[in-house]
Amino acid sequence: MNTNDVLMRLAAVIESRKPANGGNPETSYVARLLHKGPDAFLKKIGEEATETVMAAKDLSHGSDAHHLVNEMADLWFHCMVALAHYKLSPEDVLQELSRREGLGGLEEKALRKAMQRESGED
Repeated sequence: MNTNDVLMRLAAVIESRKPANGGNPETSYVARLLHKGPDAFLKKIGEEATETVMAAKDLSHGSDAHHLVNEMADLWFHCMVALAHYKLSPEDVLQELSRREGLGGLEEKALRKAMQRESGED
């Protein structure tokens, strides 16, 4: 299974469900979330992130690993809805991850902070 292909196919489905592309909020969960606006899908991302954290904690205490996978899938899905709303794609995230590849986490974080200072985003 090519993970990139799965993400791109899901992104295409999400794109097709946008109300602007004919997605019907009465029959499509994605269209309904997008129709309600950012507050709706951003709230879902927060809920799914919390559920993912709890599933990971439960896994540390003997819970089923598939529960964490399910919650992570829900989180990724809702994040992809947000990407679509903001006219971004999984490819944008994959490119950023690729850019970071080989950088140490602390090094990468220091680089981002320096770039933010230079651009005045602090």
